[in-house]
Amino acid sequence: MRPLSSRTEQFTDSVIRRMTRISDEYNAINLSQGFPDFEPPKAITQRLSEVASEGPHQYAVTFGAKNFRDAVAKKYEHFSGLKINPDEEIVVTCGSTEAMMATMMSITNPGDKVAVFSPFYENYGADAILSGAEPIYIPLVPPEFKYDSEVLEDAFRQGAKALILCNPSNPCGKVFTRKELEEIAKLAMKYDAYVVTDEVYEHIVYSPNKHTYLQALPGMRERTIVCNSLSKTYSITGWRLGYVIANPEITERIKKVHDFLTVGAAAPLMEAAVTGLEFDDSYYEEVAEHYAHMKEIFIGGLKELGLSYSEPQGAYYVLIDVSEFGVKDDNKFCEWMIKNVGVAAVPGSSFFKEDINNYIRLHFAKQDETLKEAIRRLASLKEKANSAIDVDWR
Repeated sequence: MRPLSSRTEQFTDSVIRRMTRISDEYNAINLSQGFPDFEPPKAITQRLSEVASEGPHQYAVTFGAKNFRDAVAKKYEHFSGLKINPDEEIVVTCGSTEAMMATMMSITNPGDKVAVFSPFYENYGADAILSGAEPIYIPLVPPEFKYDSEVLEDAFRQGAKALILCNPSNPCGKVFTRKELEEIAKLAMKYDAYVVTDEVYEHIVYSPNKHTYLQALPGMRERTIVCNSLSKTYSITGWRLGYVIANPEITERIKKVHDFLTVGAAAPLMEAAVTGLEFDDSYYEEVAEHYAHMKEIFIGGLKELGLSYSEPQGAYYVLIDVSEFGVKDDNKFCEWMIKNVGVAAVPGSSFFKEDINNYIRLHFAKQDETLKEAIRRLASLKEKANSAIDVDWR
């Protein structure tokens, strides 16, 4: 047989999804893959029930049903202050995963360089490889996850054509300040680069932090490509509804790539999701309050247990430092933890380009009872880890 693609031979499976499979096998509490165990808003699911009878059930316009794009544009304008043309500046995709992939394939050529903050969501590296681009990693230094301005500019000096910016950040929960974003914008304009933003956690931000829309900063309207989805804001991760917002020239190219990748997002789901996009401000205030409540339960529990963690400013993830247990292989440690503690986490090394393997990531998008049970199980972590012998993670 002739050899398979050299481009994909270095791929592993998703570490996040692998931990979910092991968690399911051992009936652990899954705090690895970031999806909630509570229901979406009833107004959305009730509308879906109606759509199941009424339709639409056939293909929508490939780049998104008109009423869905109109609703996205209206919501984005409300929160960012930018007026968006829904016909020329929006492409609806199958989740933000496809939004990012279609964007990368539209703006980069093989051999181009793309800057990525590290730690990073695991798909970004794969996106760069699949599009033939070379990643340049910029460390966000724990525990505060700040970047070095000189290192950031050096990435642009090396020729980075684009910067991928996840804000709020998965996995570390960093919310970039307006000052940091203004610095990023200044460098993007100076070096004529794009900025691709992943803003799926835009409404999950903890006081006093605030989410700033990079595209709304002076000079960034034309060179910012927003990738977003409805998954986290409306607790519909399985619906796979995402979108891209960019200037018409970029959007026109992304439309073509998207068409050949997936044809289009699911028509019935777009129809039902319009209901959510039309919620008023009170819904987003409730979302923020709900996640702040879950954060208080989980982070408060970690603090009581004396575990070392980095305080998340946004999103719903927390990185726990497990170096006190002598962890040398965080992948094996996470597998051990699933089997012996009953809680599933993601090894931090899957997010860092640097040689860092003393963090594990857990998420807290769960019901109160789930979080309290997870804390109860984690109460045994220190004793079990410190007394463990003949383990393969030290």
